[in-house]
Amino acid sequence: MPTLLRTTTLPVEPDQIWSVIKGFDELASWHPRVPPSEMEESADPTTPGAVRRFIVDGNVVAREELIEHDNSGRTYSYEVLDQPLPVKNYIARIEVVPTPDGCEVRWTATYDGGDEIIPVVENAFGDNVYLVGLDALRDRFDGR
Repeated sequence: MPTLLRTTTLPVEPDQIWSVIKGFDELASWHPRVPPSEMEESADPTTPGAVRRFIVDGNVVAREELIEHDNSGRTYSYEVLDQPLPVKNYIARIEVVPTPDGCEVRWTATYDGGDEIIPVVENAFGDNVYLVGLDALRDRFDGR
């Protein structure tokens, strides 16, 4: 099972970062490449089983289901339901981990897929989604 990992270290308190990224329904508020989302059936975005859907021009382009949301642990994980790539069981996790000088934000995923798809996933999700989002956090918080 391949693993995808992108991280960034920031010189700010973990709770400060978590206050921005903790909303499963608010990814677009801090990530510049993610379209707005809404919760299906007005679900509570902290309750496992809640599904967010991303909408572009009135069309749902992706759906993700919350698996775990842990405020005290500063983490949540979700499964990509509408997978644009030929992989299965794509489970992602975003977490904020304290470090001596601030915190580290980790965005990881595991999935089932052949070796030939690994570079595609690394580029599509790792570089074009995870890294872009982490860079946006760095731009927002680094040097504060």
